[in-house]
Amino acid sequence: MERLLVLCRHGQSDWNLKNLFTGWKDPALTPLGIEEAKAAGQRLKAKGIGFDVAFTSELSRAQHTCQLLLSELGQPNLETIRDLALNERDYGELSGLNKDDARKKWGEEQVHIWRRSYDIPPPGGESLKDTAARVLPYYVHRILPQVMSGKRTLVAAHGNSLRALIMAMEGLTGEAIIARELATGVPIVYRLNADTTVASREELAG
Repeated sequence: MERLLVLCRHGQSDWNLKNLFTGWKDPALTPLGIEEAKAAGQRLKAKGIGFDVAFTSELSRAQHTCQLLLSELGQPNLETIRDLALNERDYGELSGLNKDDARKKWGEEQVHIWRRSYDIPPPGGESLKDTAARVLPYYVHRILPQVMSGKRTLVAAHGNSLRALIMAMEGLTGEAIIARELATGVPIVYRLNADTTVASREELAG
């Protein structure tokens, strides 16, 4: 039985382009982001990969990416489950700020700690540990059962919600996952063993 799980970070958003902290804010995809999402679908199609179910967040940039990707696969009406458990990390008071302006306000070192530590949240926001606390139960109870039953499963979400998933799947430490960069619009294809561990992992970069 095929136990296929594909993770894909949304295409470039308007705020990615403007170097702003985004979090739970809801900017649209840029023209480049739209092309990235379409290209992700085309790469999956070239590999002969389609889906039985898809999951995405409550934020439009992930939903739009999911929709564009599935349309390229000829599956625009695939069952797609939306849940805020898969939302991006909440950046609290940093949300909407230019990253350079945030460094001027709080200092380079403090902003780096908020961005790159596992368990220190920005003011009013979430750490990656906090994000994992909502993502991982959802993965275990909703996503993983679909994969293990043989349903080919897509998750179109965000850099940090996907980092939380990858950390659990690959057994990484908090420090290791913080250092993992996830490119926009690049599908990561996982095949799982019968015990839910990772049998193989492949990034479909351009």
